[in-house]
Amino acid sequence: MLSVFYGDMSQAIFNTSVYFKNVYEESWITDPIAGEMIRDIDDSIVLAGGVVDSPVLGLIPPDSLSGGVKTLILIKNEPDKIFNASTCGNNCAKWILKLAEDQDITINLRHLMDFGDGEFTICIKNTGQIVHNMKELVPIAGLYV
Repeated sequence: MLSVFYGDMSQAIFNTSVYFKNVYEESWITDPIAGEMIRDIDDSIVLAGGVVDSPVLGLIPPDSLSGGVKTLILIKNEPDKIFNASTCGNNCAKWILKLAEDQDITINLRHLMDFGDGEFTICIKNTGQIVHNMKELVPIAGLYV
């Protein structure tokens, strides 16, 4: 299940790019789900654990991926930690929901992320409420961001 805490959260890892650069493992990058996320979000292809082919930047190391992809990879591989997912654009929302299908994750958001028109299950940690769509989520999240 996905849990979201809106607003400032002292225990959340705020600078996900610096954290990623210092902790990621090459096996995280070659994971098939990571490859799909990198292809979808950054339009790039993983060639090896340390090399990604970007149509814009050419051959790059994983720490040059977008902030959104790096945060998604962290969420997948360190689900016991809470990451600032405001580094992610709305194009990452479907991946956050997908990752939460397989494991319980908590993220911190400091903005209103668009989780789409469909149904989902999100626990808003600020209130303990469970929401199932954007119509339910927006009024509650709006109190905190």
